[in-house]
Amino acid sequence: MFRPARRPGRWATAFAALAVVVAGLSNAPAASAAGPPRWHRLTPPLTTPWTGQVSPDNALPDYPRPQLARDQWQNLNGVWEFSAAKPGDSPPVGRDLAERVLVPYPVESALSGIMRHETSMWYKRTFQVPKNWQVGGRGQRLLLHFQAVDYDTTVWVNGHQVAHHTGGYDAFSADVTNALTTAKDQQIVVGVQDPNDTGGQPLGKQRKPGDGIFYTPASGIWQTVWLEPVSPAHIDRVDTTPDLASGSVLVNAAVGGPARQRVDAVAYDHGKVVGQVSGEANKPLRLKLTKPHLWTPDDPFLYDLQVRLSSGDSVRSYFGMRSVSVGKTADGKQRMLLNGKFVMQLGPLDQGFWPDGIYTAPTDSALKFDLEQEKALGFNMVRKHIKVEPDRWYYYADKLGLLVWQDMPAMKDDVEPSPAAQANFESEMHRMIDQHRSFPSIVTWVPFNEGWGDYAVGRIADQVKAWDPTRLVDAESGVNCCRSEPDSGKGDLYDDHTYTGPGTPVPDASRAAVDGEYGGLGLKVDGHQFDPAGSFAYEMEPDSATLIRRYGELQQKLLLAGRRCGVSAGVYTQTTDVEKEVNGFFTYDRQVKKMDFAAVRAATQAVIKGVDGSAQQGPVIPPGTPGIDGIAAYPFDENTGTTAADSVGNHNATLVGGASWTAGHQGSALAVNGSGQYADTGASLLKTDVGYSVSAWVKFTQLGDGFQTVVSQDGGDHSGFYLQYSGQDHKLAFSFVGTRALAPMTPEAGKWYHLVGVRDAATGKLSLYVNGQEAASKNACLGEASTGHTVIGRGQYGGKPVDFLNGAVDQVHLYDRALTPAEVKTLYAS
Repeated sequence: MFRPARRPGRWATAFAALAVVVAGLSNAPAASAAGPPRWHRLTPPLTTPWTGQVSPDNALPDYPRPQLARDQWQNLNGVWEFSAAKPGDSPPVGRDLAERVLVPYPVESALSGIMRHETSMWYKRTFQVPKNWQVGGRGQRLLLHFQAVDYDTTVWVNGHQVAHHTGGYDAFSADVTNALTTAKDQQIVVGVQDPNDTGGQPLGKQRKPGDGIFYTPASGIWQTVWLEPVSPAHIDRVDTTPDLASGSVLVNAAVGGPARQRVDAVAYDHGKVVGQVSGEANKPLRLKLTKPHLWTPDDPFLYDLQVRLSSGDSVRSYFGMRSVSVGKTADGKQRMLLNGKFVMQLGPLDQGFWPDGIYTAPTDSALKFDLEQEKALGFNMVRKHIKVEPDRWYYYADKLGLLVWQDMPAMKDDVEPSPAAQANFESEMHRMIDQHRSFPSIVTWVPFNEGWGDYAVGRIADQVKAWDPTRLVDAESGVNCCRSEPDSGKGDLYDDHTYTGPGTPVPDASRAAVDGEYGGLGLKVDGHQFDPAGSFAYEMEPDSATLIRRYGELQQKLLLAGRRCGVSAGVYTQTTDVEKEVNGFFTYDRQVKKMDFAAVRAATQAVIKGVDGSAQQGPVIPPGTPGIDGIAAYPFDENTGTTAADSVGNHNATLVGGASWTAGHQGSALAVNGSGQYADTGASLLKTDVGYSVSAWVKFTQLGDGFQTVVSQDGGDHSGFYLQYSGQDHKLAFSFVGTRALAPMTPEAGKWYHLVGVRDAATGKLSLYVNGQEAASKNACLGEASTGHTVIGRGQYGGKPVDFLNGAVDQVHLYDRALTPAEVKTLYAS
């Protein structure tokens, strides 16, 4: 039984005994010589603090639907019969199954007692209808609810098919009243098919087998199964939509049943009536509030709501008063607004995987734990990544005060979705939005991620906005990354993914800019790794102290990106380690904190409080050295020896690794073979956090899929810039880590090209010129600070020399200012 929302966190116990009784299996097969089959908890790869608390008597016994609560319900979680299924099998009505599974843990999990992947499977159990429910005849109807089953589900009660549902992430129900018999025990059979990554359905990060950034599948029943008696005319859903402008909330009671119904909705503030409205069911009713109390992460205030029908049906719910939008702040930039004001949103990537329950948290306390820790770390937001959680997860986010970005689980990333798969994807996404539209914590819908199964991105963004105009739409998180379609310009956000980052995107005329993923700093903790040999991160640290320092450095860069670039939000990867990924604040088993949480909180709060959207003072940009020669120049005309003279300054370059000489574009040139050869100027010649330019003639001996850097400047971890050939794109580029201004043409081996990279701090752009003409530009409002040596013929990444050039370089010039287009043409002509 679920208490009214005005007393959150206190769950009734009146039906606890009943829930425990029905959680047990009441039609176990006849005993054999070895005894009847029993459920046994198997050993997971890692054990969480809650693993040992799970048993048949307490398999997630809590009320599963906080926003539509009734007093009477019966939990069907517990031990069920189980077996694999074969194509063409008929439902096992009246036939015992050989194994025992603990519902609602997916069959691949240790907690299920099965711990193997099945593509097709049977579940079976019995239940008893309490006599005081008065189900049947002219009395109550009995609903059978499944909160989530992955993926294709058919349900029989007493041999009668009562439901068929496709979709692994949304709830579905069946009225089973007419299938009941006069017998004491009523039998349920559930057939599930889950093609996992051989199908075209949304599946998130599930793969068989899991590897890298993809994880162990989670098939079958994975959220609570339960029964509920209702009136013939009853409330199926209560949608609440806050309207801050009028100080009211729209209440729409979706009612199923044979007759038209009247609705009475009453709002409470700690038991005190603060507003009410009556009217016809299935229509939005405006409930006016007395002095609305707004919901924010710092003050997550929730109103209680009681909704009654003229039929006598009554439910308890709750709502929060808040608005989300995009608008200009004092600095003239488009930013994300909460209740009409800018709030810098900062949170972790939260994937919701568990080593013992995979998709299903072992207990309700565990489900709440991750959110509590995210709040303790100082975050005000969380991105629920490629997964949909049980309703209770969102209830806790509402109560704790965490803004939620909700991803749609992706289709497979390397397959073009068929028309049928696209139609199914949109249907499932629409149902997801409808089911979750009243949780105040959810502020952003994310239909696609990094090109995984994406299609018609602009149209889908518009469709999601039409389904729910009250929230923001992030058309494609990581639109700059991976297999993403070109930026559609649609939605409310431009979302950058840069590892380790953070990126420095800038808002456009209508969209806010966000860092939808960055970070990924890793640390291995012995004894707490899912796969020690396969553990990885985007940047691995040697110890906790280094991890904390690097986290602080990334947050400081995000602070600058927020102030100077107009970035509205950042999503750090990630809350916990997940299988082979070891880049969490916690180990995967939630047993070890990898950082000092007080230090993390301080760094996090510094960003949230330090970016306010006011007119910020940008960097002071010095005028630089006039003239076309620059501050250093290397004609490479020596054609002998191991030193190249600086014809403008006094930083002669040393040839390293056997670098030599060849015929140049004019005179002789530096020759390097792509394997450890380069020229080192011996000094940090450019101040890379302000404006600068770099030019060179280059000829490639061989081109392919590898990167080749012409000129760069070392940093602590990676180069401050790269004038280069990008093997990933097969284009010439001027780059920061994660950001490339790419020329449209593909260069040819054996041909000279004049390249100029310009970093304009005033406009926040990287520009690449090829043979005197601008070929590409990219927004990158913050310079990459670097104080290492300026080098010719290689780059640096992960603290190591990389991307060695295979070819020849001539006429390198370095400038402590941004060259104009006219100056670039003059330089090329000279």
